[in-house]
Amino acid sequence: MAVEEGRDASVMCLLTNPEGEPLGAPLYLPQNIGPPQLQEIVNKLLDNEEKLPYAFYISDQELAVQLGSYLETKKVSVEKVLRIVYQPQAIFRIRPVNRCSATIAGHTEAVLSVSFSPDGKNLASGSGDTTVRLWDLNTQTPLFTCTGHKNWVLCIGWSPDGKHLVSGSKSGELISWDPQTGKQLGSPLTGHKKWITAISWEPVHLQAPSRRFVSASKDGDARIWDISLKKCVISLTGHTLAVTCVKWGGDGHIYTGSQDCTIKVWETTQGKLIRELKGHGHWVNSLALSTEYVLRTGAYDHTGKTYSSPEEMKEAALARYNKMRGNAPERLVSGSDDFTMFLWEPALNKNHKARLTGHQQLVNHVYFSPDGQWLASASFDKSVKLWNGITGAFVATFRGHVGPVYQISWSADSRLLLSGSKDSTLKVWDIRTHKLKQDLPGHADEVFSVDWSPDGEKVVSGGKDRVLKLWMN
Repeated sequence: MAVEEGRDASVMCLLTNPEGEPLGAPLYLPQNIGPPQLQEIVNKLLDNEEKLPYAFYISDQELAVQLGSYLETKKVSVEKVLRIVYQPQAIFRIRPVNRCSATIAGHTEAVLSVSFSPDGKNLASGSGDTTVRLWDLNTQTPLFTCTGHKNWVLCIGWSPDGKHLVSGSKSGELISWDPQTGKQLGSPLTGHKKWITAISWEPVHLQAPSRRFVSASKDGDARIWDISLKKCVISLTGHTLAVTCVKWGGDGHIYTGSQDCTIKVWETTQGKLIRELKGHGHWVNSLALSTEYVLRTGAYDHTGKTYSSPEEMKEAALARYNKMRGNAPERLVSGSDDFTMFLWEPALNKNHKARLTGHQQLVNHVYFSPDGQWLASASFDKSVKLWNGITGAFVATFRGHVGPVYQISWSADSRLLLSGSKDSTLKVWDIRTHKLKQDLPGHADEVFSVDWSPDGEKVVSGGKDRVLKLWMN
């Protein structure tokens, strides 16, 4: 620990975790210590057997220098206790993608959705040409063309165990596919009267193998389907306008966002409404959960481990979920046409935790970083904004796109953020420096959909020019 060398050369610091809980009592630390020494102190105080990497923040700004020079440049008084937030960092590092490794043609209309499988080994896309396509990532060529829809494929969703892919169309039907063969499993699931806006699967730590998923529709309903029974098991009715987004949370609840300006929380045994989250003055466009990355990837992590049974997978997924969530409740963020976002802790409270303002136009997409520490938002005001994922405090604006930003995706280590825009480019942003890390032009038209593979190796993008582009480092 730091030795006191006279009060003037040291500063009283309180180390806290991102939730604000102090790590022991305040300490006098010499002004010549920086992040490496703080890292040692935190590892020691936490009794970590293996040394873990941490980043340090003082009022949402990363500390990259010694304490003394920070105090000098920021003109901070040494009289007050300096709160330093330590944030665990991923042990592995994802390198930024910087080149297009393949441009894959095949779709004959715009590519509307792209998504990597939970283990990052497979890739699917949905298009206005009514097909779903599966792609071979090793050869970077088309694998299967899945035909069966009669209208645009608007959204796709992989089951978290990777065994199923479901797609939803503009005419309201859903089709389940076997990713191994590209074959349709059973007849289309019908019931929705208008187009499908979103699909979300039940987390694998709650049910393995994966069986249930929820779909949201423009008809105002959300429906829970069981693919082994091949039918709708519960209808979630109550929204008065289109349901635009849906998420199946790690505690088993379903969240639906709607054009009726509300977010509803449902339990999933009978489909009862638990609570309503109100506050937005216009349509809710996008929802994100702080646990989304572990829900999406289930039992799969960066080590590439495989599992011999659904039980083993369920256990591994539960351990990952509990570790990521910690003692904090699952957080939900909603982005709206009213230019604002709300941060909620729905398990604790029906009132919002924070209101996030600053965008000048509608918020199109919101997304938590895999570690839950950050929150990013994409807007039609051409900017991407970064927020503290726990408090909702504004951190930075990323400017560079010259058109609306449609979609964002995070690297698995939470250090990089990807955005795709109407301006035909993708951009990679550095979360530490708040600067543009990589500009990726190449598409001939608007980029509608982007995804960063869970294993961090690849990025995919698709859009109006009908091609898929794969990007690597």
